[in-house]
Amino acid sequence: MRLWVSRIFGGAAGQMVMVATAWQMYDLTGSAWDLGLVGLYQFAPVVLLTFFAGHVADRYHRARVSAFATALQLINAVVLLAATYKGFVSRELLLGVSVMLGAARTFQMPANQSLVPSLVPPAMLPRAMALSSAGFQVAVIGGPALAGLVFAVSPVSVYAVALLCLLVSLVLVSQVQYDHRTAGHSMTLDSMFAGLRFVWTRKQLLGAVSLDLMAVLFGGAVALLPIYAKDILQVGPAGLGVLRSAPAVGALCMSVLLAHFPITRRIGRTLLLSVAAYGVCMLAFGISTNFYLSLAALAISGSFDTVSVVVRQTLVQLDTPDDMRGRVGAVNSVFIGASNQLGEFESGATAALLGPVGSVLLGGCGTLAVVALWWKLFPALARRDSFR
Repeated sequence: MRLWVSRIFGGAAGQMVMVATAWQMYDLTGSAWDLGLVGLYQFAPVVLLTFFAGHVADRYHRARVSAFATALQLINAVVLLAATYKGFVSRELLLGVSVMLGAARTFQMPANQSLVPSLVPPAMLPRAMALSSAGFQVAVIGGPALAGLVFAVSPVSVYAVALLCLLVSLVLVSQVQYDHRTAGHSMTLDSMFAGLRFVWTRKQLLGAVSLDLMAVLFGGAVALLPIYAKDILQVGPAGLGVLRSAPAVGALCMSVLLAHFPITRRIGRTLLLSVAAYGVCMLAFGISTNFYLSLAALAISGSFDTVSVVVRQTLVQLDTPDDMRGRVGAVNSVFIGASNQLGEFESGATAALLGPVGSVLLGGCGTLAVVALWWKLFPALARRDSFR
């Protein structure tokens, strides 16, 4: 329970920081390219540190690794708070903070992912993953909505509230205990890349994690929400917070549903179809000029995205031995980070060429094409019936 509550507070703080920095960047530069760079700079540490972070998650106490990552985010919040209060926020500072936030999440994601199976029995893992997703979605709903409202009053207050949330998260995760056994392997290149070899040789895992990479890489529209909020829907920072929260509303509803009625059959087909439905939602969002229709499209996309996340995460954890979960989680983090952060860069870059609407429509079509291709490339995944 401590881990669950810690992730709610930490996730809410992270979402608040992302909303505030994205608005500040677009307000400073008015550039879709710079919004994309925020995602690219967050992804850079993933490339450099992921395999080392996975090894750390397998060798050391995973709750303490997560606490270290939370402390890093707390330092970033202090920097942003001071810079906003003193009035020296700049494009370069926001990009530098993006790098530090990316580094913190690089260590946090494999530690958190591999920690959950250490706290619950295998039979309860699908429900635990759904409950974990529900907690995260609560953070994703509350964080952006609160950030948008507070930002409209005072940008400094956003970082102050985020700082308090991170303090609570740090205290709670520091108290998480489990039966930790120090891994016997030493830190070598062969050991660090063992997770990558493990995923590569298991085609169903490779298909599941790479599907998320390609679908969100092309289909994500988060980086463009400041443009939609300011220029297309004209709803300001408060509207931006609501738009950022909308996918999480649908995701939370679906997470609660999956916690009570977990998916147990036709998991491969369900995974692929949920990603295809996500792509359709992105097409609807792309052509919408109505705020409420846009909210609905984003909310429904969040519900389908949660189905794919819960199926993929459960599949990865149950198909991986415990002493490999940190390193396999690190590989999964690379794919997630690439899809989210590189997806933001891709959205910004294509929006600079095609405009925001053209970028989102191209991404939605790309997502549908990826699903069709993966159905052919990974037939065993499409046919997989159960988790075990």
